[in-house]
Amino acid sequence: MLLVVISTNQFFGQEMTGLQLLEKAIEYHDPHKNWATFSGAFNVTMKTPTKSDRNSIISLDLPNEYFQLFAAQDKTSHEYTLQDHKCNINFNGRIATEEEKTANNLSCERAKMYQDYYTYLYGLPMKLKDAGTIIHEKVALKKFKGKDYLVLKVSYEKEVGEDTWYFYFDTSTYAMEVYQFYHEEEKNDGEFILLSGLEIVNGIKMPKKRAWYYNKGEKYLGTDFLSVGQRYD
Repeated sequence: MLLVVISTNQFFGQEMTGLQLLEKAIEYHDPHKNWATFSGAFNVTMKTPTKSDRNSIISLDLPNEYFQLFAAQDKTSHEYTLQDHKCNINFNGRIATEEEKTANNLSCERAKMYQDYYTYLYGLPMKLKDAGTIIHEKVALKKFKGKDYLVLKVSYEKEVGEDTWYFYFDTSTYAMEVYQFYHEEEKNDGEFILLSGLEIVNGIKMPKKRAWYYNKGEKYLGTDFLSVGQRYD
């Protein structure tokens, strides 16, 4: 990555703040402002170099605080359901026993972690307006993989999160095409994610492919493929 030292007012003819860039990105991805009332389902297939595919169905109803994750890999499946502060865990199509929960690392804490994970990643960039998010004012112009991007730096209040994130937007459409996070930036740890293609889910433009890499060494980790209208029974 090469940071191009050029102010955004040179690039646009006027200064653009981080909040202004975020609004433009949200307008591109969620033009009808559907995220706040999102209720629907989508499928994610995770392909990694060393494991078999994991196929998941994610169901979200944000107004009713409902989350369900069905995941199948090899010959087993599990399902988390969270609603009204209640947590249900199924394993291979029935209520999981305590032994099955322990053997397969199934817990309500992991259910909540997955809820936060999928809601965050597939709610971007809209989720960057959540409380506790710190949008840095200065917008940078960076070249990444040979392309110029407008880059938004995001950090979080301590009780929300400790990672530092960078979001890379197309300079003309404001589409989100890359994001990157660090636990400790000076160590070049964390990962970057390349986004490609689009899937329209409830009127929202979501990236169809997310390819994950370590920042250090750019080692490839795997790719998530988004689709709608498909089930894994």
